Amino acid sequence: MQPPIIETHELERRFGNVTAVDALTLSILAGEVFGLLGRNGAGKTTVIKMLTTLLPPSQGSATVGGFDIVRQAGAVRRIIGYVPQALSADGDLTGFENLLVFAKLYDIPRIERASRIRDALAFMGLSEVSGRMVKTYSGGMIRRLEIAQSTLHRPRVLFLDEPTVGLDPVARISVWEQVESLQSRFGSAILLTTHYLEEAERLCDRVAIMNRGRITAIGAPRELQRALGETASFEDVFEHYTSEEAATQGAYNETSQTRRTANRLG
Repeated sequence: MQPPIIETHELERRFGNVTAVDALTLSILAGEVFGLLGRNGAGKTTVIKMLTTLLPPSQGSATVGGFDIVRQAGAVRRIIGYVPQALSADGDLTGFENLLVFAKLYDIPRIERASRIRDALAFMGLSEVSGRMVKTYSGGMIRRLEIAQSTLHRPRVLFLDEPTVGLDPVARISVWEQVESLQSRFGSAILLTTHYLEEAERLCDRVAIMNRGRITAIGAPRELQRALGETASFEDVFEHYTSEEAATQGAYNETSQTRRTANRLG
């Protein structure tokens, strides 16, 4: 079996006396869609920022694609894509122009840029609006453009921080479909944060539930449900592992995924 594409060991981030991420240890496999869940302030975005080299850890270590996030930050950035919560597309440029800017930033060879951009626009269903200013796009169209921007260089790992926040249900489902197609097409590992439990259930092979900076449960959504009882819903799982009691229990033993992962990855 291949080594994990993302691996953290006792990863921590403190802001003064506040510990935002506390002793985070996890492994994510190549080709896996992995979700970080938790209430506001649980530490999800802080984890993403550390793994994308935007925020140095206070303690512990992590690798992405085998590269250390501190000592080899440049190498990490070359193999990842990142879609933040904040708007990253320029409204005063067209869809095509936004992708051209990112193609240059990713140092995609000039001879390949136009075809790579056209392919990305078509894949995201944006070909017909590629000549329009992005400020005329809907929220769902902007999010799909931002995903296209982050995947032009075909990253080994894609980070999505709240990819459907603020979108209406129809636009949200459209983004889900694009994420599923993207993972199927390129086989990239995807690490996403979300507050939508149905999003995690649909997209994620495994999830980690965070509470006060610590992982309180980790495993496949269905297996976490079964662990609570035959009638438990995923909402019940979330409530259970983000409760005050869960915050004092420490990390929950990882649910075994060996056979399922081996079958999925061949």
